[in-house]
Amino acid sequence: MNIPNLITFSRLLGIPFLLYGLLNPTPQARWICLVIFLVCALTDWLDGYLARKLNQITDLGKFLDPLVDKLLVLAPLLSLIELGQIPAWGVFVILGRELAIAGWRVNQATISGANIWGKLKTVSQIIAIAFLIAPLGESWKVPALAAFWVCVALTVISGVIYLLPAKSSNEVQKSKL
Repeated sequence: MNIPNLITFSRLLGIPFLLYGLLNPTPQARWICLVIFLVCALTDWLDGYLARKLNQITDLGKFLDPLVDKLLVLAPLLSLIELGQIPAWGVFVILGRELAIAGWRVNQATISGANIWGKLKTVSQIIAIAFLIAPLGESWKVPALAAFWVCVALTVISGVIYLLPAKSSNEVQKSKL
């Protein structure tokens, strides 16, 4: 377990505090949850940066990082469903994509890192969740929901783009046999 992987794993520690805080409807609790969420999201960038800079990219990190990202994203989204801020079917679409990609990755001989679409998906999810967590008032409800739907769309698009090259290479390999 190297430093980038430890940082990745440390993101899990923020999730229980985030979930507990979202159950408390006060503006102060929501601001604290926003800070916790953003610090955890920032460590996603930090672990990737350190892994590249220290030349410590590992298969464990390639597996663990997206898994922890999924938990960090899905935990507050599930709480936001419970609070009535977002519809469950939008989160179901995100969850379905994440499970499909995770299941597909398990069967791969080598685990590839995220492409630009996966990174855009992650950034859009972080932005949407940040807007949804922040107690910004009623005037921010529509922009927060718009950010949520953009992240749902990018989640689907990135999943399709991620799987298309794999399907094409599998077809090429089969045709060579």
